[in-house]
Order: sequence, then C-alpha cells, then structure tokens
Amino acid sequence: MDLSVSEKERYDRQMRISGWGEEGQRKLKQSKVVVMGIGGLGCPASIYLAAAGVGNLVLVDKESSELSNLNRQILHWQKDLGRPKVISAKEKIEELNSEIKVEAIKTEINEKNIEELVSGATVILDAMDNFKVRFLINRVCVEKAIPFVHAGIYGFQGQMTTIVPGKGPCLRCIFPQSPPEAERFPVAGVTPGVLGVLQAMEVIKLIVGLGELLIGKILFFDGEDMTFITCEVPRNPDCAICKKLV
Repeated sequence: MDLSVSEKERYDRQMRISGWGEEGQRKLKQSKVVVMGIGGLGCPASIYLAAAGVGNLVLVDKESSELSNLNRQILHWQKDLGRPKVISAKEKIEELNSEIKVEAIKTEINEKNIEELVSGATVILDAMDNFKVRFLINRVCVEKAIPFVHAGIYGFQGQMTTIVPGKGPCLRCIFPQSPPEAERFPVAGVTPGVLGVLQAMEVIKLIVGLGELLIGKILFFDGEDMTFITCEVPRNPDCAICKKLV
C-alpha cells in the first residue's frame, strides 16, 4: 500500500525518525485501531492516532456528551452536548485528517458484541472508565492474540501498561482483584490528557516497531508531584485468563 504525495508531505516529520520512514508509515496506514471509550482518555488518544496516520480508526462508546465531560473530553464541545460521543469525535477527527477511515459505533461493550468489535484489529486501546469492561476486553484480546494498551486515571494520578498476549502478564495478572470503583470519581482534566497521549504513543510504537514497550511493566503517573515511576509486573503462571499461553 503506497503512500500518496499528500501523505508523504503530511507525515514528513515523523518519517524522518530513525527506523520509521515510509515503511513504518505504511504499517500505520494498513493498521486498524479500536478505541474503546471516547471520553477523557479516548479523545486525546484518538486525535493523535489520527494525526499520526492510523489508516482505520474505530471509535466505540455508548454515551452522549454532557456538560460535566467538557473539562477533559476535548473532542466534545458545547455545541455537541446531548450528541453521541462517537459522532462528535468522528467529525473533529475527519476535519483533521480526511485521508484515514473513521468508524463510529454507538453501543455498549458487552459479551454479545465484544468479539465483533475487536475483529480485525491490529491493536485495542482501552480508554474505559470501569474494570468490568476492561477485564472483558482483556479476556477476548488474550483469546484472539490482539495487543491492547490499558490506562486508568483518578484525580491527578494514572497508570498505564501494554498487554501483548503470550509476551507478558495480562490485565488479570496485574489486577487479580477488581479495584474498587465509583460511578463518578474525581478527575483533573489534564490527567487523562497525559495518559491518553502516552497511550497513543505506545500504540504507534507497537505498530511501527520502534522503542521499548510497557510489556511486563506498569507506569504510574502522579501529577501532584510530577513523577513517573515504572515498575515490573510478573506474569501469574496460574492466571485463569492467560495461563495456557506460552
């Protein structure tokens, strides 16, 4: 799949990175990334994936935009209140980059549709706000051998990791017990901005084949004291989800 003249100009600066080049850009153009959740994490992640030239971007979210979303969900504006988030985001992304395909799916992610939603995906980006759905994504991605990049946030803090089935721990290895959750938790708008952009960077690295990924590691961010800490996390050999993988 060759790059057009306009694509070569659009992506010129990133293709100058050593190891990226036109081959890396073609990998992005041929890729399909499914962003699950178009909120605080999904918005910045989606727009940077689109800007980088991910050829097929699938946006999945069941909700419509509310006023309390606007402190962090940057693809939804005042004029979009009450509109489906996936439609609001799709419109902005297509204005930024008309050379990629953006699909908007307004649905709740559940056992009945998860396999169809991840079908053909190169990478899944977990931008959800609850672990029930995250663990569902984890299970199906392990079964289908699809990498996914997880992030979660709370207040000024957040964490992030990359799951590549068979090459490191899955999300259940890292979180054997479901963390406590609240329907409406505190969040500074900039926190998911930081983590969402880092998720996009990790997805791009994974597709292009550059750098070191957060496989077997979890990154913790604390915006109050502006620290990043990376810890190694082992795979659980008795994990009910991934123990059969070599």
